[in-house]
Amino acid sequence: MKVRILGCSGGIGGAHLRTTSMLVDHDILVDAGTGVTELSLAEMAKIDHVFITHSHLDHIASLPLMIDSIADMRDKPVTVYATEATLETIQNHIFNWAIWPDFSEISIREEAVMQYQAIRVGEKIQIGARAITALPAEHTVPAVGYHLDSGAGSLVFTGDTTVNDAFWPVLRKVTNLRYLIIETAFSNAGKRLAILSKHLCPSLLGEELVRSGLTRDVEVHITHLKPGQIELIMGEIEQCAGGFAPRMLHNNQVFEF
Repeated sequence: MKVRILGCSGGIGGAHLRTTSMLVDHDILVDAGTGVTELSLAEMAKIDHVFITHSHLDHIASLPLMIDSIADMRDKPVTVYATEATLETIQNHIFNWAIWPDFSEISIREEAVMQYQAIRVGEKIQIGARAITALPAEHTVPAVGYHLDSGAGSLVFTGDTTVNDAFWPVLRKVTNLRYLIIETAFSNAGKRLAILSKHLCPSLLGEELVRSGLTRDVEVHITHLKPGQIELIMGEIEQCAGGFAPRMLHNNQVFEF
């Protein structure tokens, strides 16, 4: 599997700040934040599957525009995977004809332009030789992370989450884990807001990684940093979790496993 980071910021503010989205090989997206705008029209038209972690705008902002842009370039629907609660929110508040057309009802050729597939925590979706499994996340809205497994290796993305007792026992069962992408949205000065909004700050991240049981063989990459506080947060992460050698995630970074 090849994962290209299209966006990994907690906000926008220049060409280097794009919100969460990852391109898996050529045909799968994990989240559809503003990072999708890095793709050409031809690249977007090749996407068959979109896995959404949760319904917040920074993770779905480009989905309606992408679907509209490629609608007449495809001969089969784009499948959008998420929990039932997330799909219900997207249907009711985005693809509702008031904010955006409901492309699950629009057919340019024989089938609709897009279709929904509900997934549950622990459910594995097999796409060829690739397996994508929904993992528990703890956020202000129903949310999941994802485990991407090529067979030879795995990448796990936590999605937006805070302290999460259910996550680490599942992670420890991933025997071929090579990469962990985990969020840290706020600095330690914003810990109260991090707890309120169910995100992590460096001190909470450090506590979580201690509980994780991870070895140094697993690369830890930090996503969802708040714009304007990137250097501060990464400095605090070095102090709170330096033993795990966390690295800041970057746009266009590529993982192969």
